[in-house]
Amino acid sequence: MSHWLVALVGRPNVGKSTLFNRIVGRRDAIVHDVPGVTRDRNYAEAEWAGKSFSLVDTGGYVPESEDIMEAAIREQAQIAIDEADVVLFVVDAQTGLLPSDSEIANILRKKQKKVVLVVNKIDGEKKESELGDFYKLGLGEPYSASALVGRKTGDLLDAVTKDFEVNADEKIDPRLKLAVIGKPNVGKSLFVNALLQEDRHIVTNIPGTTRDPIDAILKYYGEEILLVDTAGLRRKSKVKESVEFYSAIRALKSIERCDVAVILIDATQGLDHQDLRIIDNATERNRAAIIAVNKWDLIEKDDKTARAFEKALKEKLRIYDFIPIIFISALTKQRVYKVIELAKQVDAEQNKRISTSELNDILGADIKTFPPRSKSGKEIKIKYITQVKSKPPVFAFFCNEPKLIDDNYQRYLQNKIREHFTFEGVPILLSFKQK
Repeated sequence: MSHWLVALVGRPNVGKSTLFNRIVGRRDAIVHDVPGVTRDRNYAEAEWAGKSFSLVDTGGYVPESEDIMEAAIREQAQIAIDEADVVLFVVDAQTGLLPSDSEIANILRKKQKKVVLVVNKIDGEKKESELGDFYKLGLGEPYSASALVGRKTGDLLDAVTKDFEVNADEKIDPRLKLAVIGKPNVGKSLFVNALLQEDRHIVTNIPGTTRDPIDAILKYYGEEILLVDTAGLRRKSKVKESVEFYSAIRALKSIERCDVAVILIDATQGLDHQDLRIIDNATERNRAAIIAVNKWDLIEKDDKTARAFEKALKEKLRIYDFIPIIFISALTKQRVYKVIELAKQVDAEQNKRISTSELNDILGADIKTFPPRSKSGKEIKIKYITQVKSKPPVFAFFCNEPKLIDDNYQRYLQNKIREHFTFEGVPILLSFKQK
């Protein structure tokens, strides 16, 4: 899968979040008519005509405002533009061309990126005449669309994805690919250096000092392991959100390319919402993962400390409690190679196949003991189970009423699969089909 990144930019209230939702096909962004409500980055995977890409919605881009919130949004938009393969520049037909649109256009022209200009809120043929003005931006032919009703968004996506390849199986690189991801300042560079035993990265404690990405090759007992995109952050930032945002976009790109995500968290800070978001991103993309608790050398501890810490972590992880946890110190190199061992085990888990007869015998008994119930009182019968895929493992359940199987029962089945066949660190996917 090629990892194309498309960034949505434009001043506030031109309908970027609505367009984001339209392209992604779900309501992810909070849509409000209050300027600047899309503060948080928003990114998701999208697909058009067999071509996959990541879509980033930047907040309303206000070129020369002094307001700190708008400065943060501007910085995030700059980062997204720098990282993107295509910029989707959204303007508003209702307000017409404004000076801030021209300022953004000037910035985009300097970047020499592929820019697709979309004039939003044109919801009928009659309004097409409003396009004329936008030629002045000097960004080529404007595309008309209405994100709200979905008018002409197909033509727009054709233009955006024109140069993308259709998802083809890339040449398989047999080497294990690991991505080291985590929040700024959690010790990613130090960890990679400890593995490689050489100073590949400039490590300081200012967030944002790692330079551009390169993959590093780790020689491990005669085996080559690829550390994917070993750069974390590139620039010093005045605005904390932007460092996080940059880090998040980088992490997304690394996740896309890895077999196993090594998620570093800071022992002195515990697990917070940002860590959970990173874990979420990895598992949403069906990547196997391990959690390495770094800076363990800074924790006063006795025998019980690690157990208590792990228990507290598992409680916070909840639906992600299948991800194994290891305690390390990149600084003292404590257990850094154990991380590689664990990643190899998890990779073996995700490539595992369970025989159909075993699945039907073992899970069949669980289903008999606790059959699915439907709210309508209709009897649901699961007739047959088989594993249709590995990496990630996908299990197909053939039944008479696939639509009636609720989330709770799906979780029950996932838990039972883990109970019998482990799949440590690996997301499990279930599909229900009509028998």
